[in-house]
Amino acid sequence: MYDEAKAQHAVSFINCLKHTKGQWHGVPFALLPWQDQIIRDIFGTVKENGYRQYNTAYIEISKKNGKSEIAAAVALYMTCGDNEWGAEVYGCASDRQQASIVFDVAVDMVDQCPALRKRIKPIMSVKRLVYQPTNSFYQVLSAEAYTKHGLNVHACIMDELHAQPNRNLYDVMTKGSGDARTQPLFFLITTAGNDRNSICYEVHQKAKDILAGRKIDPTFYPVIYGIEDTDDWANEKNWYIANPSLGYTIDIEKVRAAFQSAKENLAEENLFRQLRLNQWVKQSVRWMQMDRWDECAFPIYLESLRGRICYGGLDLSSTTDITAFVLVFPPCDSTEKFIVLPYFWIPEDNLATRVRRDHVPYDIWQQQGYIKTTQGNVVHYGFIEAFIEELHTIYNIKEIAFDRWGAVQMVQNLEGMGFTVIPFGQGYKDMSPATKELMKLTLEKNIAHGGNPVLRWMMDNIYVKTDPAGNLKPDKEKSTERIDGAVALIMALDRAIRNVNKASVYDERGILVL
Repeated sequence: MYDEAKAQHAVSFINCLKHTKGQWHGVPFALLPWQDQIIRDIFGTVKENGYRQYNTAYIEISKKNGKSEIAAAVALYMTCGDNEWGAEVYGCASDRQQASIVFDVAVDMVDQCPALRKRIKPIMSVKRLVYQPTNSFYQVLSAEAYTKHGLNVHACIMDELHAQPNRNLYDVMTKGSGDARTQPLFFLITTAGNDRNSICYEVHQKAKDILAGRKIDPTFYPVIYGIEDTDDWANEKNWYIANPSLGYTIDIEKVRAAFQSAKENLAEENLFRQLRLNQWVKQSVRWMQMDRWDECAFPIYLESLRGRICYGGLDLSSTTDITAFVLVFPPCDSTEKFIVLPYFWIPEDNLATRVRRDHVPYDIWQQQGYIKTTQGNVVHYGFIEAFIEELHTIYNIKEIAFDRWGAVQMVQNLEGMGFTVIPFGQGYKDMSPATKELMKLTLEKNIAHGGNPVLRWMMDNIYVKTDPAGNLKPDKEKSTERIDGAVALIMALDRAIRNVNKASVYDERGILVL
């Protein structure tokens, strides 16, 4: 049954709050139609005893539609407006930083509301808001929350469920922790993910089954704003299906611009589909458009590079595999391109075996001079160190970036030779900016690689992995073959851009953080 008064009470409470972001900061929170429907359904649908019917709400919606604002408003209502003595309201996410996003919005909402500001005591050291009239609180849970039992949950606001690494936190918060409450609420709000073996996809499937009438759970409230796998992602009409705030708080021109960029880049297409259209996509996608890469096979004149400043990237695989060292020469002026010189080594004794096993023409590349061999059945790092030292007599190698998890001894040796050696992580933080920049330079034809066939093979092998914020990194597990040269190129390009252009694209764009 439906209780209009209870529904209106929740809506009225939220309408007293104010927005916290950008041009909307300080504007009263007038619920958009889709938000108003959700709030009225959740808080106005009751059982015969008058308590809420729904104890779980699953809201799946594209980014930029105001997820954080509505989640913060619900958190504050459950803390201050639900007439629950000693209410415990928790904000959860994949990590404390993500959970703090909604909490920080709630703090700003409290600061802008005199009535709440008088009654709420913030304890920022533990990220807790205490509503003193009922001794209730809203608090962010740490990443280790799933190890804590005995929580007496009145409400749990779980942001970006798709980013949960496993089901532990979800199970602890939703199974038994609210048994002592008469009408607990688990408010799950998320964008589509890319792991179809995750707890989020499990809940997503339940929501779809309930919406389609295949399952019945009167306590579960499902809302999914997204397009189907078979829908045309290029059709603007479908964009409105996944973005109920489009035309209100989302500018259609910004979505069009993101779409144009996504059309040129498969990795960005997946991100556009996931983040903008709320589609469940593959986590790893084949990345480089090889026809565009081949268009950058501009000739390289080695003599013109003598004495030029350059930056190196070193990817040391196992001693029985390929080792890659790539130099990147930044442009001297606006008419030049970034120039790439790659070098590869492989053990001489296993060359023929690898050709038969991998069906890759290492032997031909070795004869053509694109791959160098070292004596024996392992790559001798001493040979590579001497080679790099010799290169330094020809080119001015300013820095060498390397994978921080490998080659400790070799790094020490290179430092002993006078090189500046920079550790370079293989996670999203370090890899994403230069990975995106490499694609940008390729599409703009602002990079010259001379058509090196070994590097081309490795570029064609790359699959990239994305995180919830849209950051990219090469996925070595999914990549079909070796990608060492591509990784070395990304590391070298990063150092070149950071050093040559201090006001670089990274300063403007940076790495995205949820």
